[in-house]
Amino acid sequence: MRCIGVDPGSNNTGWAVIQQERGQFVLIDSGVVRTQASAPVPERLLAIHAGLSAVLRVHAVELASVEQIFTHKSSESALRLGQARGVALLCLAQAGLSVGEYNPMTIKKSVAGHGGASKEQMQRLVQRLLGLEAPLAKDATDAAGIAMTHLLHHAFQSRLDGLGVAR
Repeated sequence: MRCIGVDPGSNNTGWAVIQQERGQFVLIDSGVVRTQASAPVPERLLAIHAGLSAVLRVHAVELASVEQIFTHKSSESALRLGQARGVALLCLAQAGLSVGEYNPMTIKKSVAGHGGASKEQMQRLVQRLLGLEAPLAKDATDAAGIAMTHLLHHAFQSRLDGLGVAR
């Protein structure tokens, strides 16, 4: 299964396309959609939409996942994040993908084994799990962690479905 993970942000939206092969995670591609902080919000949202849409046209993904909104220090930053997240969800829905949504603690538990992992620990673990010589960009690392979390949870849920266990 090939999954895109998206870490939405109004300045930088990270994405990573990951697949699992024989129990190993493989990075297909990753990147960051960068916007100009000085640009009007509609232009920034349009840039996020265009960037993610282009990625989805290039890569045949079957699964999608996005980080859930968590508590922010200010309502303004939460609103900006919500707008970027909405654009990401729209792109994924337009591509016909159902979307898994995970909070940061679940992502950290799935990748690092505990919910208190630091950004640096997550970056090192994602790099190791993907067998990369150098770390990915911060936002792409977060997106890769989101995609890996969804692949793990999707595989587990598929096994439960095969056993007839209700959700």
